[in-house]
Amino acid sequence: MIEKLIEIDHAQLWTEKRGEGSIPVILISGGPGTCNYLEPLSSLIDEVCEVIMFDPRGCGRSSDDGNGYDLASCLRDIEWIRKAYGFKKWLVIGHSWGADVGLAYSLLYSHSILGYVSISGTGIQNDRDWKDSYSRNKLEIGEFTPDFEYEVNTIVHRSLIDSWRTFIKNPNLLKDISHLDLPTLFIYAEKDIRPSWPIKQISALINNSKYIEIEGAEHYVWLSKKIELAKILRDFIKNFESCITHDINFPLE
Repeated sequence: MIEKLIEIDHAQLWTEKRGEGSIPVILISGGPGTCNYLEPLSSLIDEVCEVIMFDPRGCGRSSDDGNGYDLASCLRDIEWIRKAYGFKKWLVIGHSWGADVGLAYSLLYSHSILGYVSISGTGIQNDRDWKDSYSRNKLEIGEFTPDFEYEVNTIVHRSLIDSWRTFIKNPNLLKDISHLDLPTLFIYAEKDIRPSWPIKQISALINNSKYIEIEGAEHYVWLSKKIELAKILRDFIKNFESCITHDINFPLE
């Protein structure tokens, strides 16, 4: 395990590298405004790949100037981390809102990506029915949420949410997503209190894409279905190693 502070635009970003392997992976936590909470996810895959985790700007052990920032800055930070570690390309895995950030990164920095994995993403929507269903399920069913090591930065949360809602209004966004030319995997939890239809729609837009729903899993999939999630992710990563070694196209079937 190696911790590293990376300086960019008057901020220091806390990062950590774990594991070994020929495939580098960046893990993006949800929120926005939360610190990294994906150590348990890292432990499922760090025997087969190098894993980079980070606290976003202004969250956890990373600093900022006390103001919020936008999605473009968030994506630049991720790209800067890739360059700081010297990776030519890496696999992007995001959870919840971090999965949505991973999608935006895949669109804007496609030259930096081997593949993209969305775990329990929320999609490119600001839909009233989705929100009503989520709010009702949260009240009536509830869900277990792990403890975060640091408090949520509410300023970062608000600024990034507002920026995201501007981003998804791009009239060419759906077309751009349909033109993504990289292996994509969308993992959803059967018992997630968030409706799954936005993720199914995105997966259906992309040619080289697969949607997997894990039976009995909840939003933080590794808490309830660790073995199942580990197998899916490890198989996906190992496929990359095999394809690179034999110079063949990535199989998703």
